[in-house]
Amino acid sequence: MAIEQHGDQESLEFWEGLPEYVRKLAIGLYNTQCSMKDTVVICHSEPGAWNPPLFETLPCPPAAYQKFKSVIGRTMFETDRVNAEHVKRCNRMDYVWVPTQFHVSSFVQSGVDPSKVVKIVQPIDVKFFDPLAYEQLNLASVGKLIMGKATQDLETKKKFVFMSVFKWEYRKGWDVLLKSYLEEFSEADGVALYLLTNPYHSDRDFGNKIVEFVEKSGIEMPVTGWAPVYVMDTHIAQTDLPRVYKAADAFVLPSRGEGWGRPLVEAMAMSLPVIATNWSGPTEYLTAENSYPLPVDRMSEVMEGPFRGHLWAEPSVSKLRVLMRHVVNNVEEAKVKGKKAREDMIKRFSPEIVADIVTKHVQHILQKVNR
Repeated sequence: MAIEQHGDQESLEFWEGLPEYVRKLAIGLYNTQCSMKDTVVICHSEPGAWNPPLFETLPCPPAAYQKFKSVIGRTMFETDRVNAEHVKRCNRMDYVWVPTQFHVSSFVQSGVDPSKVVKIVQPIDVKFFDPLAYEQLNLASVGKLIMGKATQDLETKKKFVFMSVFKWEYRKGWDVLLKSYLEEFSEADGVALYLLTNPYHSDRDFGNKIVEFVEKSGIEMPVTGWAPVYVMDTHIAQTDLPRVYKAADAFVLPSRGEGWGRPLVEAMAMSLPVIATNWSGPTEYLTAENSYPLPVDRMSEVMEGPFRGHLWAEPSVSKLRVLMRHVVNNVEEAKVKGKKAREDMIKRFSPEIVADIVTKHVQHILQKVNR
């Protein structure tokens, strides 16, 4: 078994922040060589990166498709469909692994051969993301106050902390989150919102972006002042990420579309109550028992970028306000949902469970090609 960097740009910060046992495993796999004729190749990326790639990246598969035992594309989409070029590339693969039933439906409806589409869910390392294994991070040491007054009582947990983790793009619904939070809460409510974010085709000036959005939205400042909003825009090492979740009381992400939603399952593995849009990838694991699924008001058209014309969800601002207030007022109920969330992550998505799913499908492939 071997790995190579493919698709997205390599991040040295990410490598350096991995737990040591994961880094050692990755380096060992990187230094392993495989014989082409005995290899099942899995290209984990968006189809535009598959050989021949539409942008500069290491080709995957690294040679002609027919030189391997089997060639698999492992991918996902955040919208309601797959574009024609990507459908063509999917149909060139022997199989296409997608993480959810949502993707099985959208890929097949878009024209991908149904016999090639296989659901292989995504794992979450429940031993690494274990709330009992960590002390909470001091959020005051990494958060920059953008709105409201600085709070001195986070360490004593007098504030109810909402956490959101996302890259800064419209799809992630940061506008929906800010509008709901700032309209529902004020300084008097004893809450705080922390946004752990990083640039995505944008600069790092998140503070001004937030202030400008609030001014343009016409959201009126409450008489008692804004509920505080903090931004964490410095790199958080993977080894410290569980401590970030540990410092929160609830996780919220009103995204317009997710392929899977890795921060959501990380938060759920950490026993946090999660509020998330009930559409696209997260429908694979969100239930009324383990989370607070956020209803969708309507579908809207993607207005820019390579997927312009596709549809994605518009999560309900009013329902998000209700759910966030409900979680603050019903802390014990929320904790029960968080506990159930971790149980579900262990039962359905732990590495051992997903490894068994992958092994069975690879065995099926080998039986087929070795006949």
